[in-house]
Amino acid sequence: MGNTRLLIFTLACVAFVVKALSYEPELGSSRVVFQTSYGDIEFGFYPTVAPMTVDHIFKLVRLGGYNTNHFFRVDKGFVAQVADVPNGRSAPMNEEQKKIAYKTILGEFSDVKHVRGILSMGRHDDPNSGGSSFSMLLGDAPHLDGKYAVFGKVTKGDETLRKLEEVPTRREGIFVMPTERITILSTYYYDTNMESCEEERSVLKRRLEASFLEVERQRMKCFP
Repeated sequence: MGNTRLLIFTLACVAFVVKALSYEPELGSSRVVFQTSYGDIEFGFYPTVAPMTVDHIFKLVRLGGYNTNHFFRVDKGFVAQVADVPNGRSAPMNEEQKKIAYKTILGEFSDVKHVRGILSMGRHDDPNSGGSSFSMLLGDAPHLDGKYAVFGKVTKGDETLRKLEEVPTRREGIFVMPTERITILSTYYYDTNMESCEEERSVLKRRLEASFLEVERQRMKCFP
């Protein structure tokens, strides 16, 4: 009996650990696409994990804040980091963009793991100094867990990330930086729920057209 209880307890512990390690929060319906000089990268947000961070970054995207920005850091197997908006853009900012770009936000640290594809906020030593720079993980980085705010993940474009990893780099202090500018040419966003509605509208339209043809056939048959 004792061995059976021990076995059950052990299995329960293993199941709990596996669940904890495989935990992945639900993505929101918004998607952002960065059109870079090496291809497109699409990502989504974790609004239940880091709501303030998501709101801040998505607001900057909607204002066009990341247009003409660049990836200032590409460390193969570690991160591709987007420069902060005020210093990374080649185009000047308007007043509305400046108002958001210079804001800092509280660190929303969570249990979500830093694995390839995760989006993680950049910051200085102050845990509440996150602004507009963030990283796309190019590999697993458990040493960042709980110390940097995870707020989303890449949903399409891993092939573009792999291209970035092959760009020649140079080291400057702790940073590995590309020797050429990797520009975010433009950005756009969409809502996956709206995409679903478009499909439903398309199906409904086809059904209505089919119904119209059937009614017309019956009319011609009964009322020639």
